[in-house]
Order: sequence, then structure tokens, then C-alpha cells
Amino acid sequence: MEGDIVQMGAYIGAGLACTGMGGAALGVGHVAGNFLAGALRNPSAAGGQTATLFIGIAFAEALGIFSFLVALLLMFAV
Repeated sequence: MEGDIVQMGAYIGAGLACTGMGGAALGVGHVAGNFLAGALRNPSAAGGQTATLFIGIAFAEALGIFSFLVALLLMFAV
């Protein structure tokens, strides 16, 4: 009985950790949307900000991957 409760807690924790993946998706959409809005306002400055766009997307995706790894650790290591 006690092992079942621990396993259920691990699954609940893994589900909560996966919410970070949804947050990463929202973050990527926000970064890309703001970049496009700025590029439409000032097209000449858009070329210089492309590297910043890719760095922002990479950080947002890294947070999603980290939350997925935490979820896997909670499911299989606990």
C-alpha cells in the first residue's frame, strides 16, 4: 500500500514537471511573435537581431527539455 502511494506521488510530480514543456512552447511563441512585430516596425534592424532570436528560442527550448528530464527522473528514479 505504501509503495503505491509513493508511485502515485511520483506520477503526479512528473505530470506537474511536464507543465514546463507547455511553458517553453508559450515562450518560443512569445519570442518569435515579438521578433516579427519588431521586424515589421523596423525591417532594417531585423538582420542584426536574428542571432538574439535564436538564442532566446534555444533558452526557451532548453527549459522545456530540462522539465522533461525532471519528469523522467521522477517517474523512473524515485
